Amino acid sequence: MDNDLMKAMQISASGLKAQTTRMRIIAENLANSGSEATAPNEDPYRRKIVSFANVLDRTIDAETVKVANVKFDQADFGMRFDPGHPGADAAGYVKTTNVNGMIEAMDMSQAQRTYQANLNAIDAVKSLSVRTLEILR
Repeated sequence: MDNDLMKAMQISASGLKAQTTRMRIIAENLANSGSEATAPNEDPYRRKIVSFANVLDRTIDAETVKVANVKFDQADFGMRFDPGHPGADAAGYVKTTNVNGMIEAMDMSQAQRTYQANLNAIDAVKSLSVRTLEILR
């Protein structure tokens, strides 16, 4: 396989891996979207955010994408008045997670589209490689 085609495949593969991590974190956020404090001084689940970075891959002499880090979203928790809840504070409020299902759904859709775009790029590279081999016969 041509070196440039191999580079293209490896760059797309790094994108697949990064988006897989992003989709896993989004799924974790969605799974915990109903989280709330279980005791007055406890916090509920805090949303996680994935950040990416371009990293030079010296083996292929090209930049690839990697997960730079997974951080906690510092947005405020929600508050719900429920004085009978075991997690309620002295004023009767319970902390709820800072996960917003609509935002997570949009992020998941974007991650899936990006994942599919990387798959399409890999398929194109494979197709070009096959065509090149057919020409060389």
